[in-house]
Amino acid sequence: MEPDSNSAGHRFQRLVEIMARLRAPDGCPWDREQTFETIKKYTLEETYEVLDAVDRKDFGDLREELGDFILQAVFYAEMAKDLPEGERFEIGDSLDFINEKLIRRHPHIFAAETATTGDAVLKRWNEIKAEERKNKPAERKGLLSPVPRALPALAEAQQITSRAAGVGFDWTGPDQVLEKLHEELDEFDIARAGGDKSEMEDELGDLLFVIVNLARFVKVDPEQALRRTNTKFRARFGYIEDTLAEQGRELKGTSLDEMEALWQEAKIKLPK
Repeated sequence: MEPDSNSAGHRFQRLVEIMARLRAPDGCPWDREQTFETIKKYTLEETYEVLDAVDRKDFGDLREELGDFILQAVFYAEMAKDLPEGERFEIGDSLDFINEKLIRRHPHIFAAETATTGDAVLKRWNEIKAEERKNKPAERKGLLSPVPRALPALAEAQQITSRAAGVGFDWTGPDQVLEKLHEELDEFDIARAGGDKSEMEDELGDLLFVIVNLARFVKVDPEQALRRTNTKFRARFGYIEDTLAEQGRELKGTSLDEMEALWQEAKIKLPK
């Protein structure tokens, strides 16, 4: 039987072949020059472009961005073929790993266990994950060790606070977190009055950390919340620019009071 050229598997293999050609000795100079370190920034960029397409609900754009996103994995795996013996791997190994993990961590689907709620599924997922860690070679690893330090700070804070909460190191509810937030605000105000930049940075970090915890308690993704606010700010600020342009004016030379009045107008006229 001829392979189905329209299947996802066939098209994925085509991408693997194209990437191999680009990295070949007589391939593309730019692609051949890239390393794991140089590609990282593109991986982050493509991740955020996927999130942006989701936020805008532009599914045509999302289709394209997912292609770029998948390319990142294939690119890393192609470079991994050049690693020393014992470390090298290819994309098929990564696919085996994720396929096996999904089956292993969904025993309510692929085995005899049952789970009827999302919370129950997540609880079992974390239990299985903990069991897997026990079977790894012994080395000094704390509860927070699996959380990559290279994550964006907001994502790292989300993960480490969730892990700590999982073993009971947590507030009892959002009211306690709000109390802590006010406490940290007071400490930041003291640091600000002192004028020590390092101290202000430390206290501001504490403030952000508490807000991440507050988001966790009310089950809001802080990254998504901030991205939503960024989008809202862009739209309202754009309204100020457009309105001034209609009047033959520019931002420069416009008073803060005038811009604030237009901002308030934008809040009424534009959707949230």
